[in-house]
Amino acid sequence: MIRVLFATSEVYPLIKTGGLADVSASLPEALCRLDYDVQILLPGYPAAIGAARRAGSRRKVRFRLGQYGVSLWQTRLPGTAVTLWLVDCPPLFERPGDPYRNEEGTDWWDNAHRFQLFCRVGAMIARGESGLTWKPDLVHCNDWQTGLIPVLLENGNERPGTVFTIHNLAYQGLFSRETFRALGLPDALWRWDQLEFHDQLSFIKGGLVFSDRLTTVSPSYAREIQTPELGCGLDGLLRHRHQALTGILNGIDTRVWNPETDPELAFHFGRDHLKNKALCKAGLQRELGLEVKGAPVLGFIGRLVEQKGVDWLVEVIPGLLDQGCQIVLLGSGEPRYQESLRALARKWPEQFSLTLGYNEGLSHRITAGCDIFLMPSRFEPCGLNQMYSLRYGSVPVVHAVGGLADTVFDPLDVGLDQANGFCFRHASAEGLRAAIDRALAVLGQRRHWRRLQENGMAGDHSWRQRARDYGELYQSILKQRQPLPQD
Repeated sequence: MIRVLFATSEVYPLIKTGGLADVSASLPEALCRLDYDVQILLPGYPAAIGAARRAGSRRKVRFRLGQYGVSLWQTRLPGTAVTLWLVDCPPLFERPGDPYRNEEGTDWWDNAHRFQLFCRVGAMIARGESGLTWKPDLVHCNDWQTGLIPVLLENGNERPGTVFTIHNLAYQGLFSRETFRALGLPDALWRWDQLEFHDQLSFIKGGLVFSDRLTTVSPSYAREIQTPELGCGLDGLLRHRHQALTGILNGIDTRVWNPETDPELAFHFGRDHLKNKALCKAGLQRELGLEVKGAPVLGFIGRLVEQKGVDWLVEVIPGLLDQGCQIVLLGSGEPRYQESLRALARKWPEQFSLTLGYNEGLSHRITAGCDIFLMPSRFEPCGLNQMYSLRYGSVPVVHAVGGLADTVFDPLDVGLDQANGFCFRHASAEGLRAAIDRALAVLGQRRHWRRLQENGMAGDHSWRQRARDYGELYQSILKQRQPLPQD
């Protein structure tokens, strides 16, 4: 049985700021079902330590790292049999709310120190130096917060294999040269081909340079990050390591996201019995104070930032409302977008619903109740919401980038028999509006629309195949690291 330490800075349901938390919960569990011994390593945030205490867990080992006392708690990821190790260091991790930012939305001043310590603990476990009896064959690192683990393992004897997954290359963990010195890292690492990036320390570069293999969360994004447009300054390095880079799509938790059993829905439906979806739509309209009628309902769930194409959305909404559409939006983000959307909601209260913040139950009801789901992201490493919408028979309209291009197929490209949504490639509000207009035209053709819904609901977006792909990657890494037989 292959033993894997899965290092991550967030995992659902204990701590979540984005899709990384969902992946960190679902992929290890799916791998365990394939008989891999995957154990998760997570910083000991208050919510995680609290859950461990309530579960009757306790500290397994204690040790010191520099000025800090560190404890390792052994527990289980809630609702699963997956082992979870918590790095308990109260001065660094016992902080309220967001794991990376303070209440003002500013990065914690000592993030480099916090996640360096987390990486050092990961490296100790990987080398068998933490006091635990369990030692991994491979360490799977995720995003910049874990980027120093492969660096710290590089010169060790009989080190485990390493894989580093890029969930979003735009977040790189950049810090000053003074911080590099304060962390006590070897001076030899301050080189352009190691940790230095434009006179800054780059945590993510550690993972990209020193890991045996690299993955990212969709095949299209793996290609895109090798270009100057989406490579965030690291495209040259990624082109250099292209043979080590693989794109593996994320999956979704099909138990949580299942329209036939979803406890957040008043009515359930499936691919072969879609009738109740109309009841979900009417219920959503009533819940949000929209007029209950046969108007098309378009939904959006996400951060209100430029990356998500919200500026394009703000531009096209008035015309859609004038046309008689209803629009339901859930999210939060930049104040300028929030205020623009508030103004639209005040002007069209019976057609446009804006909910600022995040509400898990409402997100399920929007996904189930809308006719068309909008994802106009400028770039999208993978995206999960389009897969949720496909599973719930809500036809997506997406910008054909990253994981969106790998999961949503347009009738113009593949024909109606294979299509499940609508794509636009012209990165603009005009491109988005043209794709929405095509979707609205087909919505009026019931038989064709039903085919799109059925195609989307028939797709397998579970973690089953994705876990097999990761398992094959793990095996190839370990096979390559086996010493050659001696004569």
